[in-house]
Amino acid sequence: MKLTALVVAVLTLAGLAAPQERPLVQPNTVYVGADGKYEAAPDTALLQFNISAQEGKANAAYDRASRAADQIRQILRSNGIDPKEAEISSFSVEPVYDYRDPKRKLVGYRVNSGVSLKLRDFAKVAPIVQQLSDMDVTADQSLSYILDNMEAAKIKAVEDALHRARNEADAVARTGGRTLGELSFVSVDTYERTPIVQPMMSRAAPMAAQGATPAPTEEFSAQRITVTAHVNALFNLK
Repeated sequence: MKLTALVVAVLTLAGLAAPQERPLVQPNTVYVGADGKYEAAPDTALLQFNISAQEGKANAAYDRASRAADQIRQILRSNGIDPKEAEISSFSVEPVYDYRDPKRKLVGYRVNSGVSLKLRDFAKVAPIVQQLSDMDVTADQSLSYILDNMEAAKIKAVEDALHRARNEADAVARTGGRTLGELSFVSVDTYERTPIVQPMMSRAAPMAAQGATPAPTEEFSAQRITVTAHVNALFNLK
C-alpha cells in the first residue's frame, strides 16, 4: 500500500473512533511512537457577527432586522462579494421584559440572527468590519484566521510523524544488526491549534477620525496554524 493511501485510510479511521490500543508486540518487531507537525499560514478570515433589532412590536423588530440584512447585502456587494457567501447560523424572535416591574412587564421584542462570512481576500476584511461596525444593529463581531483545507494539513502532519517513526525504528533495527521491514500496524491522533477568537467592539471609530494613525495591527501577519500528529507504529524486522 502506498504511504499516501495509508495515511488517508488511517486518518479517516482516527476521526471515527477512539485511538487504537497498543498492539501485542510479537518477536522480530519494533514498536515506536513519534510526533509530527505541519505549519501553514491561514488562508481564510472568518468574520462572525449578530444582527440584533429591538422594537415595541414583533413585526416592527422583524422589519428593522430585514432592513439591516438588506444593508449588509449592499455592503457585501460594494466590496465585490456575493451575499450568498454569507451564512445564517441562527435566527430567533424573543420577547423582552422589564424585570424591575414585579409583574415582569413586556416592553418589546428582539430579533436576533447570527451571520458568518469567510473571506479569502484579506484586503477586504478591514473595510467590511468598519462598515458593519457603523451599523446600529450589528453586535458581537469576532474575527479569526483559519486554514480552510484542514484535512490536507492533517495528512501532511501524519506523513511527518510516520517519517519520524520510520527513522526511529530504522535506527533501532540497525543498532541491533537487523533490517527494518514493512509497516504492520499504525494508529494516529491529530490535533490542531488555532488562535483564540476574541469578540470585537460592536462600534468603532470612523475611518476619517483615525486620520493617518495606523491600525493597531498594521504590518502584522495572521498567526500561523499548527497541526500536530502522533503515531504509534509497529514494524517487522528482517
